[in-house]
Amino acid sequence: MDEPRLYPRYVAPRLVEALTDSPVVLIHGPRQCGKTTLAQQIGQRGDYAYFTFDDAVALAAAESDPVAFVAELPDRAILDEVQRVPAVFTAIKAAVDRRRIPGRLLLTGSANVLLVPGLADSLAGRMEIVRLHPLAQAELAAAKPPMFLDALFRGAFKMRTFPRLATELAQRIAAGGYPSALARTRAGRRTVWYRDYIETLVQRDVRDLSRIRQLDALPRLLSLAASQTSRLLNVTELAGPFQVSRPTMHDYLTLLERVFLLETLPPWHTNRLSRLVKTPKLHVGDTGVACALLGLDGHALAADRTLLGQLLETFVFQELRRQASWQQQEIAFLHFRDKDGAEVDIVLERGARDVAGIEVKAAASVTSADFRGLRKLREAAGAKFAAGVLLYDGETSASFGDGLYAVPIRALWETV
Repeated sequence: MDEPRLYPRYVAPRLVEALTDSPVVLIHGPRQCGKTTLAQQIGQRGDYAYFTFDDAVALAAAESDPVAFVAELPDRAILDEVQRVPAVFTAIKAAVDRRRIPGRLLLTGSANVLLVPGLADSLAGRMEIVRLHPLAQAELAAAKPPMFLDALFRGAFKMRTFPRLATELAQRIAAGGYPSALARTRAGRRTVWYRDYIETLVQRDVRDLSRIRQLDALPRLLSLAASQTSRLLNVTELAGPFQVSRPTMHDYLTLLERVFLLETLPPWHTNRLSRLVKTPKLHVGDTGVACALLGLDGHALAADRTLLGQLLETFVFQELRRQASWQQQEIAFLHFRDKDGAEVDIVLERGARDVAGIEVKAAASVTSADFRGLRKLREAAGAKFAAGVLLYDGETSASFGDGLYAVPIRALWETV
């Protein structure tokens, strides 16, 4: 049986730093992305005891009396899959208020507590939340953390060439970023893993989080969402095949966001432009999951240029999100589209001052006309505009004038 290898996780320094001054630190992200492994690695350095709510006894004890369960924990403890016992958050708050010491508890959760009313609020000011994503490309290669985001906000891309990814690009997209899936060397076996993963997630975590009866509809909804990844969210179109109301479909989508299977990208806006589309974009949380749902391996994906374009945009978006999670400064992700059809696939805002744009193309060449949306964004952002980059499957990194660049996709995770 293939065992997942240990990969470097570049968010680890952020976690170590958080434990020096926060009483509670939560690592949250999708199941099987490596939270438990990372928590245990960090916990070994600080002599943390480990408890998981996937263990039936620990789960029953915490559900029966969460206050007593927390009170009896050792001075430093890891609580794994904490979303399974929501009541434990209130008990942790009370325990921290009685005895506030840094690094007391390291939690992991496979549900986004920021989308669960009351949970994050109960530990406001006491808990730091760190997102762990599936593996980024640089982590897969065990290379140095890439400097792409730094170069983007400095507008500092050098003229140089890279080897073209070509057919390798579709293979990377289809493989995804989950360690256990990547431990399987054959694409067909990875697809089986991803399908089993979806089934287990729906029957386990989603059932814990929701009273929705039609759970059997969720894998089909995910497949439909995968076919629409990187498109504007159309709730009516998604609801149609399932004969459910728009509010019910919103509940479904929120539930899938809570377990990190889907993500919505809000629109970027400015007072300088009034004709902006205000609809969010939909992205699947990992392209390996999306390809498995759509029955695509790398070869089939390369042959379908429409889906390749959509999934490449999601792949780039998720890669940028993974790299942003290592940054000290918060980066917000949005998209830009006006009513004349000009668009930028991904807009990044760092703090209140810096705005950058990313456009994604599966083509091997670019022209000046491909920068239409980025020019509109540059005009709208004004002095805040840092740079606009068109990522494409070519070889040459080059300037197109006034903060605009064409950059090969490989530069995302290699030296720029």
